[in-house]
Amino acid sequence: MRGEYKVPGGKLVAVELDVVDGRLSDAHLSGDFFLEPDDALEVIDGALDGLAADTSTSGIAAAVDVALQAAEAAGTLVGPVALVGFDAWAVAVAVRRALGLATSWEDHTFEVLRPGPLPVPTLAALDQVLTEELAEGLRGPTLRFWDWDERAVVIGSFQSLSNELDPEGVAKHDVTVVRRISGGGAMFMEAGNCVTFSLVVPGSLVDGMTFEQSYAFLDAWVLEALRSIGVEAFFSGMNDVASPAGKLAGSAQKRLAGGAVLHHMTMAYDIDSDKMLEVLRIGREKLSDKGTKSANKRVDPLRSQTGMPREAIVDAFEACFKRLYKTEDSELRPDELERAEKLVETKFATPEWIARVP
Repeated sequence: MRGEYKVPGGKLVAVELDVVDGRLSDAHLSGDFFLEPDDALEVIDGALDGLAADTSTSGIAAAVDVALQAAEAAGTLVGPVALVGFDAWAVAVAVRRALGLATSWEDHTFEVLRPGPLPVPTLAALDQVLTEELAEGLRGPTLRFWDWDERAVVIGSFQSLSNELDPEGVAKHDVTVVRRISGGGAMFMEAGNCVTFSLVVPGSLVDGMTFEQSYAFLDAWVLEALRSIGVEAFFSGMNDVASPAGKLAGSAQKRLAGGAVLHHMTMAYDIDSDKMLEVLRIGREKLSDKGTKSANKRVDPLRSQTGMPREAIVDAFEACFKRLYKTEDSELRPDELERAEKLVETKFATPEWIARVP
């Protein structure tokens, strides 16, 4: 069996192995990485041989690290160990993929959804519906772009309603308040001023990854999409994407017990910062932490960096995703919309949910 893992920004790691009586056997590591000294390769192979086939990603990585450290301490290697372009965790992911316990992008066909404008509470409810449906085997992995016609604020699952929102600003600007199922910060969303998408994937795609690792892994295509429209971007912190001109986007995630992962991102296109400041309680401490006194500086809009219409940017993102991965165009089914509307009625539009953290 063979498994491969391309380290984001790094090298390709491949492992070939067999399984005998429930344990790894005849494991061989290869790839375009750099490894010093040469005989460390045999140490890694030896560390894999004999491991139980159901060993976790972290357990495999720990076995490789321990074996390398022991060999170095014993002086059996010709010089200190250096893994360049990969690490023990990357080896572990390749092993898990060889065993079929972890999957890669190439193992899946993604359904692409662009259903057109929907109420923001319905869009948030669809996050839950589509993620649950993947866990239930009713739909495959999906990429869904959001469109809406109203002014809204979508707050994170654990944010305090009173701390985040100014009631007078909400009333003045007729803002719909929605609480999503994932964590993260508040999103001020006027129609046409953000680019938002939801990605629903099986847990096997991020098998063994920490939240920090999975954010970079699931957003790698976004950096490529931004490059395609002339924006050089990079990861900033755990879940943000930025350019030299400032922050562009933030991501959030929710992992369900059934094995499905919801990952979504919102990018600023053309934010009305004055209006946003009247609606959101953005404290001085939060602003000073980012070295700025103005919300204009906190989130640099895509419009100013590309000069492109929002719809053209969404088209470019869709085209990039389809170029990189196997996809098929799809539509929301009537029963999915009905399920979402029921959730709006019983959860997302209720005061109990919206103010569940007062």
